[in-house]
Amino acid sequence: MRLDKYLKVSRLIKRRTVANEACDAGRVLVNDKPAKASAQVKAGDTIEIQFGSRNVKVEVLDVKETVRKEEVENLYKYL
Repeated sequence: MRLDKYLKVSRLIKRRTVANEACDAGRVLVNDKPAKASAQVKAGDTIEIQFGSRNVKVEVLDVKETVRKEEVENLYKYL
């Protein structure tokens, strides 16, 4: 799955366009490397997002096309 879509589905970032802009600005790292929005995400990858002065680092546990709000916490875990 594309990185920007995963960020939206997992609700780490609310909108796909915002996820796209964050990737273009170099604020999203996948496995400690800057990633484009089109980068493929798979289980076991680590994603780090820089929100201003705050960093969020998560490990991808599962990749699904659609997820209900209650099941979002099964997609990743905070590191």
